Amino acid sequence: MNDSLRTILKRLHYPIEVMLLCVRWYAAYPLSLRQIEEMVAERGVVVDHATIHRWSIKMMPVLAVVLCRHKRPVGTRWRMDETCIKVNGEWKYLYRAVDRAGHTVDFLLRAQQDHRAIKRVVRPMLGFKSFRCARAIIEGIETMHMIKKGQLDFLKDRSSSVSDKFYSLAF
Repeated sequence: MNDSLRTILKRLHYPIEVMLLCVRWYAAYPLSLRQIEEMVAERGVVVDHATIHRWSIKMMPVLAVVLCRHKRPVGTRWRMDETCIKVNGEWKYLYRAVDRAGHTVDFLLRAQQDHRAIKRVVRPMLGFKSFRCARAIIEGIETMHMIKKGQLDFLKDRSSSVSDKFYSLAF
């Protein structure tokens, strides 16, 4: 397991597989925390939606850093996209640099558009309560987005699933 992630998970009492599953669902699909809580409960694991949110805030930035270390190089030419999302009732700008192949070069969340993927996942979350939480969650969403687009370079098995690639960031 990644040392940074091991440090974060030291005091958490759920199996890593359950935590990673919840965090991956939250970053990858347009689901609310309560929907994820319900889905995990159907699988026999009782966990509160607030706990899933805390896991996401702690784990997503660490997984994003691991992805950046193993990310495929992007093209030399790129363009900038921007969109607005609500954070604590205020509109903030989300900027994304995207190369010709559509691979994400980097992103930046500041003050106040191909961001349909972000908006699709963020919409059921009912906005963010703080800038810090928004930044952490968007890091996770962008990480999932980059994995789906094939920007993760360190895996030998190219045929592995998106979920396997996500979990490989932790182990």
